[in-house]
Amino acid sequence: MVKKCLFPAAGYGTRFLPATKAQAKEMLPIVNKPLIQYGVEEALEAGMQYIGFVTGRTKRAIADHFDISYELENEISGTSKEKFLESVRYVMDNGIFSFTRQPEMKGLGHAILCGETLMGNDAFGVILADDLCLPETPGSDGVMKQMEKIHAETGCSVVALMEVPKETISKYGVIAGEDLGDGRYQVSDMVEKPAVEDAPSNLAIIGRYILTPDIFDIIRNTPPGKNGEIQLTDALLAQAREGKVIGYKFKGRRFDCGSVKGFVEATNYVYENIYEEK
Repeated sequence: MVKKCLFPAAGYGTRFLPATKAQAKEMLPIVNKPLIQYGVEEALEAGMQYIGFVTGRTKRAIADHFDISYELENEISGTSKEKFLESVRYVMDNGIFSFTRQPEMKGLGHAILCGETLMGNDAFGVILADDLCLPETPGSDGVMKQMEKIHAETGCSVVALMEVPKETISKYGVIAGEDLGDGRYQVSDMVEKPAVEDAPSNLAIIGRYILTPDIFDIIRNTPPGKNGEIQLTDALLAQAREGKVIGYKFKGRRFDCGSVKGFVEATNYVYENIYEEK
């Protein structure tokens, strides 16, 4: 069973300036809970209790969020406000957290390589908190739990897929592969942010992965690609060429919270369908 999950969280969040000038974009709230906490809850549900974060100099609030706040907790102890801390206390009680930094922004592949000392020589999940993924129905499996089952069956790296409109295809890594049924694809090719005419399909990779530990050596030997960054897609392509990557069209709802539009859509959806006023 996959026990570890990595959260690359070192980006600047420029699309949310000035709100992210002094705070981590991963701490922006969807109603009353920060984006990063939704991702951690998803990882814990999948059995991934060892949570690693790759952060940057302006991301101290993430570590503070998953730590005790003695002054706050003492102030509201025994009052009706104490119940508002229940969800984060659950996460803190059930997760084991570690942190490292990405010293410079050199791409997602590089960020994951920075997390090698946290993940060790085991298969591990990767969650990009910008992509908020919610279960298809209340009580159904989250995306990472669905993917963990596929990894347990195949031993392969697994990437989450969704169909996207052609006009947005250039925002994503896109796969080509053999349809295995039940939402699964044997990935044979990957292209990072292709032009519409160069896209091998409309199946885009979104921010959920389970990676086998050999990915670290592959990333180390992967030259800079698109935008001069070390792309995870390029490293995964090397695995795919050996038949070691499964793509999975997950069951659930995904919001692109890296964009203002997606963030607002997610907030409205959670408020109307999930949030309960206490």
